[in-house]
Amino acid sequence: QVQLVESGGGWVQVGESLRLSCVASGTIFDENAMAWYRQVHGNQRELVAGIGSDGETKYSRSVKGRFAISRDNAKNTVYLQMNSLKPDDTGVYFCNLRPAWLSFTYEDGYWGPGTQVTVSS
Repeated sequence: QVQLVESGGGWVQVGESLRLSCVASGTIFDENAMAWYRQVHGNQRELVAGIGSDGETKYSRSVKGRFAISRDNAKNTVYLQMNSLKPDDTGVYFCNLRPAWLSFTYEDGYWGPGTQVTVSS
């Protein structure tokens, strides 16, 4: 089993920044990828950013250039630095861990409980 715990969410105003963290524990795949997904109003979760075991990253178009995902393998932690936040960034952000071979296209793997991010104008 894998446990994921997110932190760092909150309420901010337009243009401000937040940094999300997610710590993984338990039986973690040697070769894994980690990601952040966002869910708005109970709709399907959508990929915000992902990072592979080799450090290769993937971003959604809406956050590219503003958000940065990184990981510390020694701490089993993934981060999401969110800059220049917009109201459209509002949602519940979920941390995800999956085998490295599993595409971010699929909503699969292990999930954290989520952390709320609210951007107010």
